[in-house]
Formats: sequence, structure tokens, C-alpha cells
Amino acid sequence: MTEKHQLDDTFGYQQVSNVEREQRIRDVFNKVAPRYDLMNDVMSFGIHRLWKHRFTQRVKPQKGQTVVDLAGGTGDIALKLAGSGHNTLLIDPSLAMMRAGNAPQATNLRCIASTGENLALQDNSVDVLTIAFGIRNMTRMETALTEIVRVLKPGGRYWCLEFSHPHWLIKPFYDFHSFYIIPRLGAWISRQPTAYTYLVESIRRFPNQQELCHIMEQAGLEQVSYHNLSFGIACIHSGVKPLKG
Repeated sequence: MTEKHQLDDTFGYQQVSNVEREQRIRDVFNKVAPRYDLMNDVMSFGIHRLWKHRFTQRVKPQKGQTVVDLAGGTGDIALKLAGSGHNTLLIDPSLAMMRAGNAPQATNLRCIASTGENLALQDNSVDVLTIAFGIRNMTRMETALTEIVRVLKPGGRYWCLEFSHPHWLIKPFYDFHSFYIIPRLGAWISRQPTAYTYLVESIRRFPNQQELCHIMEQAGLEQVSYHNLSFGIACIHSGVKPLKG
């Protein structure tokens, strides 16, 4: 029997199969790909670039390591991480998203089309795996985390940058911006209001900081921690694959 999951009401369904949901999410990103980076700048007033800079500064790949940026989209994180002395891969299921950025032209970066729930990588082959604003779009987040743990080497580290639950003092203003401003900006700039309604809903339904730590631990990661950005609007989570199973 096909496993069922709740789907955001944006799509007009109460329940769909994982395959259907994966296709619908992929369709969302294929539609917004040409103006995705522009929309990120407009929606966050450019703050997402500061978050990503803070994120990559924490990751700091070492010489000789294999680094994977999962759900890397247009490649902005992967390009920041790519450098001489280590092997960097950008993985995303959407060819349209990868082609919309500069990653395919980079000589020090390899692009692979693959889903997070079924990574085209060998066991224990990755030193560092990052994902920025992508884990909430996995069809089955727990399955994706299990895959991440599988491909990490013992002692390898997982880094996640994602929208989270902001401090209660700013939450009313954040909610107003998310539910009323962002969909209208999406309709105006990208001409894809439904896509941006989905993106807002996916943020609203995402686990809070402590819940995500628990989910990561359940997947097999240890030394799990988080660091809030902009009063919790975004958050950096990290965890390490145990040296021994």
C-alpha cells in the first residue's frame, strides 16, 4: 500500500501519495526557478545572504574532504563552499533550479540530480553535508535524514540552515509579513502566487528548534545543537554521525 501523508491545502488535496507530493513540490521549484534568487532577496530584504554567510563560515570545509550541498537549488551555498583542496557536490532534484544559477559553469563543483530521500551516493562517503532551506521540502524528512546519516562518514557532520520559530516578541510582525506580504510579492514578481503560498505554509508547519533536534537524534545523529539567527526566524542546526554504530 502506498504510504500517505498530509499535503498543504495549497494544492487542493487532503491526502496524496509521496510520489504525487514529490512531483508537486518539484513543479513548484521548476516554476519559480528563473526568479528564485530575486524573490529571496525581496522577501528577506537581503537578510538571507547574511544568514548564508554565517552558515558557510561555520561549516568551514577542510582540505581533502568531500562536501555535499543537498537541495542546493541555484548553487549559492555550494559555490561558497567550493574551493581548491576539497571535492564539492551540489545535489538537487530540480534541473531547472540548478540551471538557473551559476553552478553548472563552475569548474570546482559537480552537479548531480537526486532526491534527498534516495541519495545517489555510497555509504560512508561524505565528510560534510549541508542543506539550506531545503529539508522542509523533503517528501519524508525522516527518510532524508536517515539517508544523510547513511552517506556521512563516521564523525562526519551535518549542517542545516532553515526557517524556524521566531521569538514571541517579533512573531506577530513575522506572521503578517509571511501570510500577507510574501504571497503577494510572489504573485507580482514571479507570477506564481500558489507556489509562494506553499512555501509559506511549509515554513509554518515546520518543527520548532527543539523538535528538529529530537528528529535529528532519532535519525542517528549525536552532538546535536542549534543556533538562532535573527531572533529565531532562521536557525542553524548541526549534528555528527557517531564514530561507531
